[in-house]
Amino acid sequence: MTKPIYLDFNATTPVDPRVVEAMLPCMVEHFGNPASRTHAYGWAAARLVEDARERLAHGVGARPDEVVFTSGATEANNLALKGAAWARAQRGRHIVTCATEHRAVLDPCRSLAAQGFAVSVLRSTGSDT
Repeated sequence: MTKPIYLDFNATTPVDPRVVEAMLPCMVEHFGNPASRTHAYGWAAARLVEDARERLAHGVGARPDEVVFTSGATEANNLALKGAAWARAQRGRHIVTCATEHRAVLDPCRSLAAQGFAVSVLRSTGSDT
């Protein structure tokens, strides 16, 4: 039996072997909770997270304190949408999205609407133009 073609790479993708190699020590050797600040396992994990934050910041031209790690896309969308909306609320409280957006975008927009933001949801016209 052949495998079907997988077209949802927005949901998940194969992990690059270089990432697997870099992460392997975190999975078998330095597996502590980086938020646990009372023991050596937590300290080692926290240092690895901070090293990763610094490397990533350098790679994208940001400061390390501008890099925020999330557990996945839903959390990242919530953080980005709600954070941007509230940070810019003094300049306007209107959000525009489209009906074809993922629930991970539409749900935070709905939450912001309940908090007093105007949210316009553009409907699909059914054409490509």
